[in-house]
Amino acid sequence: MVSQQFSYVIGVDTHAKTHTLVALDHLGGKHGTAQTFPTTPPGLKRAQAWIERETTGPVLVAMEGTGSYGAQFCDLLTAAGVRVTETRPPKRGVRRAGKTDPIDAEHAARYALALPMEHLITPRNHAGHHAALTVLLTARAALKKAHSASNNRLTALLRGYGFGLDVRLALTAEQIKVVAAWRAHRNDDVGMVTIRAEAAREAREILSRQAELTANEKGLLKHVKALAPYLLLEHGVGAIVAAQLIVSWSHQGRIRSEAAFARFAGIAPIPASSGNTIRYRLHRGGDRALNTAIWVTTFYRYHHDLATAAYVEKRTKEGKTPKEIQRVLKRYIARHLFRVLDNHTT
Repeated sequence: MVSQQFSYVIGVDTHAKTHTLVALDHLGGKHGTAQTFPTTPPGLKRAQAWIERETTGPVLVAMEGTGSYGAQFCDLLTAAGVRVTETRPPKRGVRRAGKTDPIDAEHAARYALALPMEHLITPRNHAGHHAALTVLLTARAALKKAHSASNNRLTALLRGYGFGLDVRLALTAEQIKVVAAWRAHRNDDVGMVTIRAEAAREAREILSRQAELTANEKGLLKHVKALAPYLLLEHGVGAIVAAQLIVSWSHQGRIRSEAAFARFAGIAPIPASSGNTIRYRLHRGGDRALNTAIWVTTFYRYHHDLATAAYVEKRTKEGKTPKEIQRVLKRYIARHLFRVLDNHTT
């Protein structure tokens, strides 16, 4: 238990401008009063000095938002050799005591104090190539959303006003290029001039986003090759999937087992039986981006890998449905990819 391994647990409630710290001893008693420090570099140094001054023996810092508001403080403490764990926000029932920064910091400390050591969540690595991958994946999600929005708007315009294009199906790359090159026609009325110009602008926006997505993927590939080139040798794992695997897994020892990795990815089987029907479904929580990455690999292998095709045929003869087979495959692939990652040091 954490209470048996650490003399003190420091709870940290993180915000954009300030961090609030509360210290508990290993018995759960408060040590001193809550302290609030600004998130400026000098303020974070003062917070670190307060922890060193107020505690003796092994210290665990329980912090929310280690990848956002608390990222700099987490890096500072980790570099100083202080163990940091990420905590979850308190559940609604715990809010009966009210909500202030000191109360939230104390909740974080008490939550960590009661955990078994193996349940501590080690913050992700967000330095160097890991940081670059995290930023590029976040940017990619925004680019894809903007690309889809522009595509939908252009499709709606072309379907609503004709322009002589067959747009009953999804727009092709060639059609988008044609629309992007449109100029005003002499026979267009005032309304059509505006509509044609807007369609051309949306088409150019789509082409621009496509170029940015291509550059983004090249950047992901560069950092993946620097960290874990062996992932690219796996069937169905390209630059984007490999980048998400690296970011979610982060580093050796962060996730304690392949079962924990499957749970983290939302792929752990959960009993969903009733009466004479025995079946399982997948856990719906976890890192949904990681879940999507494993699904992409599963989908590719399901349709393009000979060994997987033989397995699918075998399971089909046993009476399994395609959905049940895909669930088993996702679990198997998650186990395999975790072992690939954890057997290498990145």
